[in-house]
Amino acid sequence: MGLLSSAFTWWNGATWGTALYTRLKGGKVGEDDWGNVYFEAKKPDSYGVRRRWVIYNGSNDASRVPPEWHSWLHGQSADVPDKALPPARPWQKEPIPNLTGTPLAYRPPGALEAGGLRPASTGDYEAWSPDQA
Repeated sequence: MGLLSSAFTWWNGATWGTALYTRLKGGKVGEDDWGNVYFEAKKPDSYGVRRRWVIYNGSNDASRVPPEWHSWLHGQSADVPDKALPPARPWQKEPIPNLTGTPLAYRPPGALEAGGLRPASTGDYEAWSPDQA
């Protein structure tokens, strides 16, 4: 199923159509620390703008694009982040992707995945009733 899944399932990475389009219409611009590869169209569209896109290393999840490449993809910076941005400051944290659905996801107290135990009610809650005015 591996060969067929790479042809039709876009959520597992680039499909054959994306790979073919990228070879014919785009040129590689750069790569981030997570292995995502960024491309720009060889020719501008009718508005004079060159299309930009990313081929993810792994699952297609937009939260796996670092902020500096996100700004490049959306045309907020004209040049790639390596040339357009200053080096990262020592106090800056590394970006992390969306962790929902993974073992590292946030689970508040009382969530079923966190044991399902929550603090006892304090008695200050009064249920609303339509008969009350």
